[in-house]
Formats: sequence, C-alpha cells, structure tokens
Amino acid sequence: MCTTCGCGPGEVTIAGKPADHGHDHVHADGTRHSHGHEHEHEHEHEHEHEHEHGHEHPHAHPEAPAHSHAPGLAPTRMVQIEQDILAKNNAYAMENRQRLAESGIFALNLVSSPGSGKTTLLCKTIALLQDLQVAVIEGDQQTSQDAERIRATGAPAIQINTGKGCHLDAHMVGHAMAQLKPAQDSLLMIENVGNLVCPAAFDLGEAHKVVILSITEGEDKPIKYPDMFRAASLMLLNKMDLLPHLDYDVDAAIAFARRVNPHIRVIQLSAKTGEGMDEWLSFLRDGVAAARAAKQDTVDSLKARIAQLETQMQRQA
Repeated sequence: MCTTCGCGPGEVTIAGKPADHGHDHVHADGTRHSHGHEHEHEHEHEHEHEHEHGHEHPHAHPEAPAHSHAPGLAPTRMVQIEQDILAKNNAYAMENRQRLAESGIFALNLVSSPGSGKTTLLCKTIALLQDLQVAVIEGDQQTSQDAERIRATGAPAIQINTGKGCHLDAHMVGHAMAQLKPAQDSLLMIENVGNLVCPAAFDLGEAHKVVILSITEGEDKPIKYPDMFRAASLMLLNKMDLLPHLDYDVDAAIAFARRVNPHIRVIQLSAKTGEGMDEWLSFLRDGVAAARAAKQDTVDSLKARIAQLETQMQRQA
C-alpha cells in the first residue's frame, strides 16, 4: 500500500474522446473536484482536487494512503488514516459496483507488474471479441499511449494518468466511467497501473481482479507479492510463446500462486500465437452473460414487486 511504498498523490488527469464540458463536483467529505474533459481537439485537462478540509498531512490526496515517512504521525494514527482512506475507497467502489450491476456490465481489474503484456493482450482480446461491446479504462502515471493503442482497435478508451500515484482508486474509476459511458450489457476492462503492491488493496467495483504474470518474470512472484495473488480470482500466465527460449518452471509458478490462493484459476496463454485465448474469451463471455442475467433478474424482481403492490392497492380501493 502507499503507506508502505510512500507514493505521492501527484496530479490526476482523465482524458478521453469528446464528452461534456468541464464541471465541478462537491462530495460528502467536503472535497471539491474540478473535471475538465477532452474535446474534439483532444486537449487533456487536469483532474484537480481542492481540499477544503483539514488533514494531518497538508498535501494528502483524500483517496491516497498517507506516506510512511510522514513526520509526527504515530503508527497507530497512520493505521487509522489508512483505514479511513480504504473505507472511503470502498464506499466509492460500492457505488461503482451498483452502477455496473444496474447496467449489466461485467468489469475486470487487470493488474500486473510493468511489461507483463497487459495492453497487447487487451488489443488481441478486443479483436477477437467481435460479438461483445468492450470499453477500456487505462491507468498509467504518464502518457496516453496505451489508450491510443486501444482506440486503434475501434474500442472506446479513456486514459487516467495518476502522476506520482501508483494505483487507480474507485473515485478515479467512477469519474472515468461517467465520461466513458460504457454500453449496457458490455465488458469493461480496467488496466491498472503496473504495480504488484498497491492495487491489491483498492477495490474499484470490479467483478474480479485478474493478475497477469509473464513468464519473463520469476516463478516466485506470487509468494513475493502475496496480497495481489490472494486478491485475484484469475491468473493469466502470459507470453507462453517464449517458453522454449526461457528457463522457466510453469508448474512452480502455478504452485506458488496456489500456495497463496488455493482457489485461483490459471489460464496459460499467448496473445501472439493465440494459445489459451479460447479459454480466456470463454471466461469473458460467461462473465458478461452472468452480468446480463443478474440485471434481468433484478428488473424482473422489481416488476413483480410493483405488480404485487398494484394488486394490493386495487383490493384496498
């Protein structure tokens, strides 16, 4: 978490395709957020945070954990700040999850270390999922290169630049969703900042965290970064096409992941050759179908309840 790594808040920017003009939001915690949006000439505007309430650390981001080196803070106070921050994040995540459920959207939080092949895998996945609508939220500290790669596939994408921040949080994702406006009954892929530490602690409202482990990394990553692999429902063992050229023990990597999380599902794949992609695409299609069904069940339940109330009112009349 940020209390461990000491990452700073930086300046968060959210930039996408043409949308509404900028506007301000003031939330229940007193924080005012000015949101500029990108127009057809594609200027990026800052996602500013004006803090109107006191903090122990005068420059702390309300959704970013306090720094481990913050002077004058006792360990117990730091723990309390951390708990408060995660509680705020979880409240925003709950709002995101409800919004997604009401729209029948299956959302995944893709997490990994830098260079695991997340964006390449996303581009390949979008190209193969011709039967589904897919939207993408890209998270990086700087640049919009990954979002531009996604848009080149024809899928809508929005870029969140976190500045010095090392992860996405639910508040950022909520605003990105509002601007991106993913379609009903669709797939939303959230590509988190490359980091196997902090994103593990932050719920974004997703259905699952999917951790991507490239075979160009060490087999022992799951036991070195156990929180991430414990939080994930699925591990994609990526770049399997390179296996003949590497001294990599696939069974050991999977065993380490299951030592941390006995229930984690593992798919071995390669975006380059297509190995394992059918299983990955089936996972995505099943998830979208389940999200659609859950939304319809909710709608049917509401209709049944309304009909029941109308019948009661007619009897009373």
